[in-house]
Amino acid sequence: MKNTSASIAEPVALFLFAHQDDETGIFQKIVDEVQLGHRVCCAFLTDGVVNGGSAHRRNQESLSVLKQLGVHGQDIFFAGTDLSIPDTGLPEHLETAANWMHKWLSGFSQVESIYVLAWEGGHPDHDALHAIAVTIAAEMGLSARVRQFLLYNGYGCVAPFFRVFIPLSLNGRVEKTAISWRNRLKFLRYCLSYPSQAKTWAGLFPFVVFHYLFNGKQLLQSVSTERIQQRPHEGRLYYESRGFSTWGEMSTRLYEWRKADQSVISKKNIK
Repeated sequence: MKNTSASIAEPVALFLFAHQDDETGIFQKIVDEVQLGHRVCCAFLTDGVVNGGSAHRRNQESLSVLKQLGVHGQDIFFAGTDLSIPDTGLPEHLETAANWMHKWLSGFSQVESIYVLAWEGGHPDHDALHAIAVTIAAEMGLSARVRQFLLYNGYGCVAPFFRVFIPLSLNGRVEKTAISWRNRLKFLRYCLSYPSQAKTWAGLFPFVVFHYLFNGKQLLQSVSTERIQQRPHEGRLYYESRGFSTWGEMSTRLYEWRKADQSVISKKNIK
């Protein structure tokens, strides 16, 4: 893994994604961090492939959008492709992904901010990535610099319906940043830049349009290690409705991984 940050002390903002198009939930903060002069680095922790799709095509779609937002190509890492972690498979590859992330984060000497998908029960890969990032950030003393951003969840909905860009109160106070009309229109155009995901975006796009027209704010919440031991919300989770996983399966995998992770840390401390 190439990471030129190890020898350069510069302020860095890190963005962690599960799939190639998850960046659509955090466009404004990517722009903000670029304008602040921070080095923006993005990492994708699955290959994004479902039913024989093309990882290369998905990577290129995100690469194109992120470059238009001002992110340099060499600062975009497709770890999921390199590690052969499939879409919906991150909960089964927690240790592999966590090892990569720990090495990657350790390469940056001045981390200003870390942005990760919200703990909201929308997709198992999203929650798995959130748990990994929050756990590692806590181990590295970076928890206060982590913020979670929203995509979708099924709280209070009857399947197959879901909510887009609506925060869970259990995740705490919501931080809001106004998005200019110019950026709203630009971001909506970017959301149409993922032709490989046309079917998914056919369902998502109307809700995203509604959000930008009537809300127009980037929403963020802080994170905690306590929350990742709790069910994201009451009732059936959206990924349970879709048949991707169950909370029981997710919580068991996360518990076993955290237990193994703590064992490794204890052994290192003893040495």
